[in-house]
Amino acid sequence: MPILKLFQGWLNLFSNFKIKLSGIYIHIPFCKQACHYCDFHFSTSLKKKNEMVLALAKEIQMRKSEFENDPSESEQAKQTIETIYFGGGTPSVLTTGEIQYLIDVVYENYTVSENPEITLEANPDDLSKERIIELSKSPINRLSIGIQSFFEDDLEMMNRAHNSAEAKKCLEEATKYFDNISLDLIYGIPGMSNEKWKRNIETALSFGIPHISSYALTVEPKTALNKLIQTGKIAKPKDEVAEGHFMLLVETLEANGFIHYELSNFGKENYFSKNNSAYWLGKKYIGIGPSAHSYDGISRSWNVSNNSIYLKSIQENKLPEETEILSKTDRYNEYIMTGLRTIWGVSLNKIESEFGKEYLDYLNKQAEKYIKNNLLEIVTSSDFKQLNRVEKILKTTKKGKFLTDGIASDLFLVNLE
Repeated sequence: MPILKLFQGWLNLFSNFKIKLSGIYIHIPFCKQACHYCDFHFSTSLKKKNEMVLALAKEIQMRKSEFENDPSESEQAKQTIETIYFGGGTPSVLTTGEIQYLIDVVYENYTVSENPEITLEANPDDLSKERIIELSKSPINRLSIGIQSFFEDDLEMMNRAHNSAEAKKCLEEATKYFDNISLDLIYGIPGMSNEKWKRNIETALSFGIPHISSYALTVEPKTALNKLIQTGKIAKPKDEVAEGHFMLLVETLEANGFIHYELSNFGKENYFSKNNSAYWLGKKYIGIGPSAHSYDGISRSWNVSNNSIYLKSIQENKLPEETEILSKTDRYNEYIMTGLRTIWGVSLNKIESEFGKEYLDYLNKQAEKYIKNNLLEIVTSSDFKQLNRVEKILKTTKKGKFLTDGIASDLFLVNLE
């Protein structure tokens, strides 16, 4: 698909967003059981679930001053919540009533757009037909379903709480009641052939899902997967296998009308994740709950990754957070990482205007070898005639896409300030 069309799609996607776009992420720190590969913050004990829901609601109220509007401001200048995202953990362990309660608290304390994207991450074992119907009558209008694989041996190896039959059944029912659905798939699993991986992709496509997020199996230090590999019970994932799976994924999904708009994300037109796209485009957001991160354009803050400490702090009317003021170099490095991972790339014009010529010269020098090896390319204004301005965009090529994170790290700057 031509670059211009992709860029125009982005402009259309965000054309209705306010200048001061913001979103709210709500972290639900509970899971029924621990997946072997996961290093996110969660607890498998649901004893404090009710207490946590009340604390999340209280933090939502406590944080509202960060987005309060001046009554004299115009409607366009107001801080407007465009997305609400329930992540985790496993947010689907909450009852629909608890989810509704938290959404209501957001509406009571913030200015919310007329048609916000409201996403619920869910596992197949929580999505019975009755639950799906119940959720479809709530404000939730987007489901992100953690399928990971349609094969029993993969699910068992990952210690997922659902089985293959539940994965297929929940998608069969969910597509009857929800138009906007995303599912997760994991590639690079030890022993998975290209043929088996393609069958996974084709099974996902058979349900008519408009968005797929897919990630390589990564071995994190403090996970059960790492221990299983160290003891020889599971083979270590191989980079060459993951790369083969990735290329097959891109080829198959693009052939089926998906746009590869971020390294791990593929969406049909008009089905990009608005919540995640806002992160990648540097928009501000607020994170609620243990371990949740927030960003205001200048600083990044994060809550403590401990349920008990979080609950105690909120009860004492204290925000259990740490804050880091981002330096110009920090912001440059973040823009390089997020920009290269997306179809929107890194604007060389923005690098010069926001960071200075010294940063631009450094970037051009570091990028030279990757451009020479056809891993990076610069798209010039000839691809952006309708934008009425000269625009130079640094992007990864198809050949370089799988290597994006490594390339980005080599473009990072340590101490120019």
